[in-house]
Amino acid sequence: MPPKGKTDDGAYRQLKRDISGGAIGTLYLFHGEEAYLRDFYLGEMKKKLLPPGMEAFNLHTLPGKEFSVKKLQELVDCLPMMSGRTLIVVSDFDLYKGDKEGLIQVLSDLPEYVCLVFVYDLIEYKADARTKLAGVIKEKGSVVQFRRQGQNDLVDWIARRFRALDREISTEDAKYLMFLCGDLMNGLISEIEKIGAYAKGRRVTQEDIDAVATPQLDAVVFQMTDAIAAGKFDKAASVLGDLFHMQEPPIKLLAVLGKQIRQLYSARLALEHKKDARYLMELWGMRNSYPAEKLMTAARRFSLSWCRQAVIRCGKTDLAMKSTGASGEELLVKLLMELALPLS
Repeated sequence: MPPKGKTDDGAYRQLKRDISGGAIGTLYLFHGEEAYLRDFYLGEMKKKLLPPGMEAFNLHTLPGKEFSVKKLQELVDCLPMMSGRTLIVVSDFDLYKGDKEGLIQVLSDLPEYVCLVFVYDLIEYKADARTKLAGVIKEKGSVVQFRRQGQNDLVDWIARRFRALDREISTEDAKYLMFLCGDLMNGLISEIEKIGAYAKGRRVTQEDIDAVATPQLDAVVFQMTDAIAAGKFDKAASVLGDLFHMQEPPIKLLAVLGKQIRQLYSARLALEHKKDARYLMELWGMRNSYPAEKLMTAARRFSLSWCRQAVIRCGKTDLAMKSTGASGEELLVKLLMELALPLS
């Protein structure tokens, strides 16, 4: 089931009403990062529009690489068989490139029996509001953006997914799972299934999550900076070694590490000005409070001077990595040793 929480996106709310009320329109454009929600609601549209067993006759798919206005017109002209509607799904076609005038003619005169959905998955949707085509899409259809879900909605959804596996998870551990594995629902589904199968007790613990979940790069690098903050240099070096073993490019590791050091610096500045984790979340556009709270805790262990020098050292390492022939791995090890120094 999708999250029950609402979004500020009016088109998203209207889509839900269209489906639940059986008033699905003739033209939609789906885009956005949250592929799980996009696929879920496209599936709900199929259930509403296509009688069971008649999908092969009334569902038409057109990959973007095979798209032409002529092919689209042919699909639009296909009358429904033993059904009131047909569903046409065009995937990964940039509407604003190619025969825009031909598209305008087709989209301006879609029959009532047609539901045409343009889906953006592998390519990004970039509208050109100055064009006549954009005006036609706005007038005749609905552009629906499927955004990443907010923290509270996602925590509720994670809890429901675990309950379906006869497991329970606390709010804090759900936030930790989001921090460790990211906040996109398609990625979380597989992690929830692994954890649910592994957990010995009904209540999922952080130890269960750590045992089988696959962490994203940002979370692994955060473990390294967290170890530095705790004065555990051996642990930090071990994490860096694991990252090298995973064959992550040094320049990519440095980019993530540098960002987290800047976040740590901003957390220290926030403490200096009596700000809390909510300020940090807003500053960095974080959806999950877990990393913000961890950063605030870590920042209390460092002086403002140390944080400032750490940012400078990351910048110098980045310059050296891009402008000299030195080994990226050696430069990262050197940086880690420098960060381990107890600067005042």
